Amino acid sequence: TKNHRGRPRQKDPPGQIPAELVDKLFDLCAGPDDVAGENGLLKRLTAALVSKALEGEMASHLGYERGESPAEDSSNRRNGTRGKTVRTNRGRASIEVPRDREGSFEPQLVPKHSRSFDGFDDQILSMYARGMSTRDIQKHVRELYAVDVSPDMISRVTDSIKAELDAWRSRPLERVYPIVYIDALVAKTREKGCVQNRSIYLAVGVDVEGKKNLLGMWMEGSEGAKYWLGVLTELKHRGLEDIFVLCADGLTGLSEAVEAAFPRTIFQTCIVHLIRASTRYVSHKDRKYVCSRLKEVYTSATAEEATRKLLELDSELGEAFPTVFRPWIDRESEWTPFLEFPSEIRRVIYTTNTIEALNRFIRKALKTRGHLPSDDAAMKLVYLAAEDAKKTWGRATREWNKAMAQFAIMFEGRVPLE
Repeated sequence: TKNHRGRPRQKDPPGQIPAELVDKLFDLCAGPDDVAGENGLLKRLTAALVSKALEGEMASHLGYERGESPAEDSSNRRNGTRGKTVRTNRGRASIEVPRDREGSFEPQLVPKHSRSFDGFDDQILSMYARGMSTRDIQKHVRELYAVDVSPDMISRVTDSIKAELDAWRSRPLERVYPIVYIDALVAKTREKGCVQNRSIYLAVGVDVEGKKNLLGMWMEGSEGAKYWLGVLTELKHRGLEDIFVLCADGLTGLSEAVEAAFPRTIFQTCIVHLIRASTRYVSHKDRKYVCSRLKEVYTSATAEEATRKLLELDSELGEAFPTVFRPWIDRESEWTPFLEFPSEIRRVIYTTNTIEALNRFIRKALKTRGHLPSDDAAMKLVYLAAEDAKKTWGRATREWNKAMAQFAIMFEGRVPLE
């Protein structure tokens, strides 16, 4: 065959719609509106294909094609069709849903009671994950698809992920995570007419391949060793057997809980958090100098050298900066463990930036929404935001192979071989 210029038409690649068919369809259109307009070809073609696919599902359900005779032992028959309007990414489309006499047909492409198709619900979930309010989603959908959606419909779509969230929170974990980071972020929720701050705790694990995984999330109004022991016990019940280093900061009772649940795990306080906390009341003009002097401490070759430099700094500058060095001295046992490691491991455990990168995605969604109507709504939003962040977050840690080689030496016999 030849194309419209009279040249031999190239063979169509596998899976591509034949060019002759495309030409025939295009002949039905006189302009852009006839292709993508309100009643354009794309919308009509979607409706026709969906109706045809549903007819195929019915044929599979009954065991015979339209126009054929059913098996003699079959009492079920076709019973016409019913019209149905569904929301698609191109607006509303009218389709024909086949029926059977016994009412046992359960369509899979467009399930019963469903009014959406072609990823429409996924679009709403994606907008919700980015922190858009119900009103913003309504406006956005109306502008893009010329479809009006009600607040109840948006709520039903977002509620549909609750079962997925519950399954995710109880899914099995890997047996070993060399590093686990735990941090908290704050969400504003409404309870009994009052808006309050609620802490949401996230645990991120780095597996033996260096990939980052959100292990779980929990909401609680207060912290303590008993609470954290419950969290760590839950992770153990889900299959987590060993953690080499657990990094966190400012979470009351966590270090005691780690010692009880994972006695071989090293607890490491985030150095960056400690620097921020200790220099909070240092003037801007002095902060750069103080941070440069603190760097001499946490880049020391050994813990003994770090302790000596810290005491010297406290003697030299403690009177001028009374709030800077005391936290380092009081929490020495929490921040010095990483000094026992080589530089390859120090780089990945001295800060919780791994989890902070995820928190930035989530905080952006929470900030956009202001406050949420309930704790469940906050957890749904955090989960969806975290899932959306996986597109760019979660990749393997840089130079992880070098760090893993050091882990294999320092934690001999604890690195899984498979």
